[in-house]
Amino acid sequence: MSTYAVASLRLELSLVEPALRAASARMWRSGPGLPGRYRRYLRAMHQVIRASVPLMERAAARCEALTGDPVARTLAPYLRTHAEEERGHDDWLLADVAATGASPDELTGTVPPPQVAALVGAQYYWLEHSHPVALLGYIAVLEGNAPAPGLAGRLARETGLPDAAFETVRLHADLDDGHSADLDRLLGLLPLDAAQRSLVAVSALHTVASLAELFDRITAAPTEWESTDD
Repeated sequence: MSTYAVASLRLELSLVEPALRAASARMWRSGPGLPGRYRRYLRAMHQVIRASVPLMERAAARCEALTGDPVARTLAPYLRTHAEEERGHDDWLLADVAATGASPDELTGTVPPPQVAALVGAQYYWLEHSHPVALLGYIAVLEGNAPAPGLAGRLARETGLPDAAFETVRLHADLDDGHSADLDRLLGLLPLDAAQRSLVAVSALHTVASLAELFDRITAAPTEWESTDD
C-alpha cells in the first residue's frame, strides 16, 4: 500500500468519522446521566477490548499459514508484536469498574449486545474468509479515535467517580497516537493489491459505523443496560 493509498484511506475515514465523533460527544455530554453512561461505556469497551489480543493472534496465525504471501509475511510479526502491546488492557477496564464501586463480574457475566458482535465479529469473518489484512482497517479506526487527552479529567470532575476509575481512558489517550503512526508506516510498506486495499477500507468504514452505533446504544440506555445512576 503506497503512501498515496494510506492518504486515500485516511481521506475516506475523514468523511465518515464526524458521525463517530458526534456519537462520542452525545455519549460524553455533561449532565446527571453521565455516571451511568460511563459505567455502560466500561462494560462495552471491556467486551470489545477483550477480543483484541485473540483477534490479532488468530490473524497472525492465518498469516503464518499463507506461505508465499508477501503481505502476510510482513503482517504476521506486526500482529504478534501488537498483540503483546495490547495484552492485559481488558484487565485495566476491570480495575476501572472496581474503582467505581461495581463488581467486575458485571462485565464478564453479561451477554454482549449485537452492536459489539457486529463490530468485532466482522473481523473474524474477514480474516478467516478473505484475508487477515482486513484487521488493519479495524485497528486504524480504534487507534485513530483515541480518547481526547483531557477527557479522563473532565469525566472524573463531572461524575464524581474516583480518578482511579479512568485509567484506561487516560492511558489510551497517551498510547494510541504512537500506535496509529506505526500502523500508517506498515500500511505504506505492504504490497497490497486492489482487492486487499478495498478490504482494509471496507473494514475501516464498517468499524466507524458499528462503533458509532455502539456509542449511541450506550447513550440511549436500553433496558438491560439501565443504571440507577441515570
